[in-house]
Amino acid sequence: MNPKPVTEESIRHAVELLHQGQLVAFPTETVYGLGADASNPDAIAKVFAAKGRPADHPLIVHLASAAQINDWAEAVPEAAWRLAEHFWPGPLTMILNKKASVPMAVTGGQNTVGLRVPANPVAQQLLQAFGGGIAAPSANRFGRISPTQASHVAEELGDSVGCILDGGPCSVGVESTIIDLSDGIPAILRPGRITRSQLKAVLQTEVRLASQSKIRAPGMMAVHYAPNTMALLCPVDTLISMTDDLCAQGKVIGILAFSPEIACIPCKHLLRLPNQAEFYEAALYSALRDLDKLELDTILIEQPPDNEAWAAVNDRLSKATV
Repeated sequence: MNPKPVTEESIRHAVELLHQGQLVAFPTETVYGLGADASNPDAIAKVFAAKGRPADHPLIVHLASAAQINDWAEAVPEAAWRLAEHFWPGPLTMILNKKASVPMAVTGGQNTVGLRVPANPVAQQLLQAFGGGIAAPSANRFGRISPTQASHVAEELGDSVGCILDGGPCSVGVESTIIDLSDGIPAILRPGRITRSQLKAVLQTEVRLASQSKIRAPGMMAVHYAPNTMALLCPVDTLISMTDDLCAQGKVIGILAFSPEIACIPCKHLLRLPNQAEFYEAALYSALRDLDKLELDTILIEQPPDNEAWAAVNDRLSKATV
């Protein structure tokens, strides 16, 4: 399946496919999504089949605006409206108690639903033209590196997708922050571009970090976002010494790093990413894919700083490495 440029005609075609129960891949500001009509259980089943995704893993429902929240959630707390006002459209997913009409296939059998209004203009065009909710996990095989370019989707999913809308590279580059508002104290289930401090500032209340939650959400598995090549996460000193050891053993390695000290390492497959978290995020998945295509023995990844700005990157790398 070749990606299509975004035109009025390609948007119209994508909407027709969605209404027919087919799959459409489209860009968001985070990653490319594999979309299906969220009200159609048969279409949703095709998402799980195309990805090889376990049926108990919930999908995020993408909406054109916050005005549609009440179509999908019930007993919506004031906190949700406050967050929507501040962060939607944007890379924030809210977990809310679902309406009875929401298919269990979307929610992984749970009584909660994840909702998001994406900021990407192509996603907005598609959602506004479609009119309903589009259930869309990342458009890749389950557990593998998320796609941030249309070509990544074509490489991974091929003709299992009815249409791939090419909106260019994703600007954020890692999946949305997920906050659970379904029960008591708000809790972050997955870190993303929107930080805990930003959420606390808007809500004026405690926001927990819930690594072990009774609510299942995308990206909570121990292994996720992973290349096929074995990848190791290590501090810069360890990375330098391991490079020497592995090269002495005749191993072909790749390196993903951001520190100036790495520049002196004699490694043919060295990718240097920005040392600012938001720019690193935007480049991460594409860089991992580039290294993964080289059939290396090992990928060594420099450990990023342990602070809030890098929380999303550290979460993704901890699950992509052994």
